Amino acid sequence: MAGYHDFKEKFYGRRKGPTLSQRQRRLLRDILPSVSFQAESIPRGALSPETLFDFQVKDVWLEIGFGKGEHLSFQAGQNSDIGFIGCEPFINGVAGLVTKIHESGCKNIRIYPDDARHVLSALKPASIGRLFLLHPDPWPKARHAKRRFVSENNLDVLSRIMKPGAELRIGTDHPTYMAWTMKEMQKRRDFIWTAECADDWRNPPPDWPETRYAAKAKASSTPCVYLTFLKTERDSHKP
Repeated sequence: MAGYHDFKEKFYGRRKGPTLSQRQRRLLRDILPSVSFQAESIPRGALSPETLFDFQVKDVWLEIGFGKGEHLSFQAGQNSDIGFIGCEPFINGVAGLVTKIHESGCKNIRIYPDDARHVLSALKPASIGRLFLLHPDPWPKARHAKRRFVSENNLDVLSRIMKPGAELRIGTDHPTYMAWTMKEMQKRRDFIWTAECADDWRNPPPDWPETRYAAKAKASSTPCVYLTFLKTERDSHKP
């Protein structure tokens, strides 16, 4: 990490799953190098994300933990003038997104196949126009609460890199994670919850496609929640 990125908490989560197919291995070998980047050696706050793309993008949006890329590839296809960064350490998920990029010919996605915190640390202040955190690991046991991504430290980092007016979208089907998220967000004055009625968080926005995790939750009659927060120009914490 070249001394640039020192994190208080270690990474928790899987990096490998079932054996990749021959086609997946070939696409990772042939396609991934041209659509990925390294963030470990970039000094803190030095990365201008628009420079990752081969054309001038209108804005840059970031997804943390993109699974197999269903949501990220959908958003990229619907917003060809936006640059997308996807962070995912799970190599099987990376293979899934690389396959979608290959099949669609998408040019506006860049992948960081490792711990998202390296990218968050490297990004310049106020450089991200929208950020997605969809179905993160809920770590439901109380003793594992510190592993949840939504935390004071991580929200401070998101607040630094997000533009005023940027959206933070969080989706979950786990009631403990929803309660935890709302508790953490209510402590802050740099994010405002946009919901005006229950339907606003019970139903996804029109541009929020159903992912594998959401479909699995629906099949088991588990409701999903869709939380949208706006980044304000205020400081992180209430006095």
